Amino acid sequence: MTGWRYGAFIGAVVGSIGLAIYPVIIHPYIYPEEWQKLSKKNREDANIRQQDIQPGGMKVWSDPFDRDVKPADK
Repeated sequence: MTGWRYGAFIGAVVGSIGLAIYPVIIHPYIYPEEWQKLSKKNREDANIRQQDIQPGGMKVWSDPFDRDVKPADK
């Protein structure tokens, strides 16, 4: 495999991997608000409360610094 066929094969493999990971990794990273709304709706529809599923009776996580702005938004 040399020449343009090898390049096309490698391009197809890389493109396939990129196409497969986009909806799972990249889209939620770029648009977190959309993902958070969808997750909240799904939890409400399934009657899941975060307090009920915390392991070992641990407190639900909260930001210890009580920040209003995400570090990425600066």
